Amino acid sequence: MSRVHDALRRMDPTAATASPAVGGRARGPLPPTPADELRDLLDKIEIIPFTPAPDASLLDAARPSEAPGEEFRSLRTRLNHLQSLQPIHSLVITSSSPAEGKSFTATNLALAQSQLEGNLTLLADFDFRRPVVHNLFQVQRSPGITDYLRGKAKLEECIKRIEGSNLCILPAGEAVLNPLELLNLPEVKILLDRLPSVFNWIILDTPPLLFAADANLLSTLTHGLVIVVRIGVTTIDTVTRAIGSLCRNNMLGVVVNGAHKGELYSKYTYYHSYYYSKPAE
Repeated sequence: MSRVHDALRRMDPTAATASPAVGGRARGPLPPTPADELRDLLDKIEIIPFTPAPDASLLDAARPSEAPGEEFRSLRTRLNHLQSLQPIHSLVITSSSPAEGKSFTATNLALAQSQLEGNLTLLADFDFRRPVVHNLFQVQRSPGITDYLRGKAKLEECIKRIEGSNLCILPAGEAVLNPLELLNLPEVKILLDRLPSVFNWIILDTPPLLFAADANLLSTLTHGLVIVVRIGVTTIDTVTRAIGSLCRNNMLGVVVNGAHKGELYSKYTYYHSYYYSKPAE
C-alpha cells in the first residue's frame, strides 16, 4: 500500500471568509441556515455494514499499527490542528491528472477522521465523471448527489452510515451528461453550507484539476483544497499548472502518494515490533 506524506501549510486567513465566485459572478452572503433543518438527518439515513471491496486498500481499524494508517493519522492531526485555528469543515481532495491517488486519499482520510470519537465525517463523491466511492464500499451508486440535486431523491435517501462508526458516505448518483452545469446550481452551495451543521468534516472526492473544471468550482464553495501527487507520475509542470488554474487561493497543502514500501516502512516496522514485543512491567 502506498505511503502518504503530507506537507500541509497554513491557508490565507482571509480565504475562508471570502465570498466565492461561480460562473464569473460574485455571490453575496447567504442568510444564516438554522442547524435544526438537518437536525434529524442522522436518524433517517440507512445504516449499512462495512464491506470494503477486496482490492480497495482501505484502512483497517483492527490493525492500527500499519504504516499507511500512521500516515493518514498524521494528515488527520495536521488538518484537525488547522481546524482548531480556523473554521475548516469542508475539504476538496483532487489531483492534477488521473491515477494519482485522490480517491484513495479522500477515502482513507475520511476513515481516519471517523475513527476519532464523536468526529462525524461525510465522504461525498463529487466526481460525477468517474465515481468510485460506491465501488470501494460495495454500495449502490444511486441514489446519490446527482439524484438529490435534480430533485429525484431526498438527502436522507442518499446518505448511508457505516455501521458502528462515525463515517457516512454520499455516492455520486446517476450519471449525468452535464456535471459542471449541475454543480453550478445554487443548491450545491446551499448543501455545502448546511452540511457542517451535522458533520465535523465533509470530504469531497473530485475530478482532476487539469481534466475538468469541477474541482476548481467546488474549491470556491468549500473551506480548503488538498492536491494529491504521485511519485514517478506527477510532474512539476502539471502541479504548477493545476495550482495556477485555481480561482480561489484556499489550498491547504499537498499529499505525496506512491512511495515504495521497502524504502519507507522499515522505521514503522522496527518501532511497532519493539513496542508490541516489549514485556509488560
